[in-house]
Amino acid sequence: MAIRLNHTIVAAHDKEIAAKFLSEILGLPAPSLVGPFAVVRVSDDTSLDYIDADGEITSQHYAFLVDENEFDEIFERIRKRSLTYWADPGRRERDQINTWDGGRGLYFDDPNRHLLEIITRPYGSGGTTTSRLHPLFATPSPEHHEGRSGH
Repeated sequence: MAIRLNHTIVAAHDKEIAAKFLSEILGLPAPSLVGPFAVVRVSDDTSLDYIDADGEITSQHYAFLVDENEFDEIFERIRKRSLTYWADPGRRERDQINTWDGGRGLYFDDPNRHLLEIITRPYGSGGTTTSRLHPLFATPSPEHHEGRSGH
């Protein structure tokens, strides 16, 4: 049997607001309330289970692999909400998308400052022949900003 992630618990100051935000931005069905959780089903066998938490919440990162059409739809919802987005996880390249590995990607915050990411190609999937390697797989060069695209 292949091992697959089934669910993860995500801390939130308001689980219902956070779960609704994710489901709306990604274009998923509304969250369901199950015990102490607001559950967002992101695929047939994977969910993000939001739970209310008091105090400071440690930011986590959640990346979602989407197809090109889904990317366009999600990106439009991000822009309609005037959400800040970045091409990089360090939040330095504001209002940019990246084109790493021959795909597109961007990062944005949820209401609890969890860093969400949408990508159309998995990390490293461009191999060594793509013109825009993912930075994790590329050797730094003077052209290290190649791969950004403003939108």
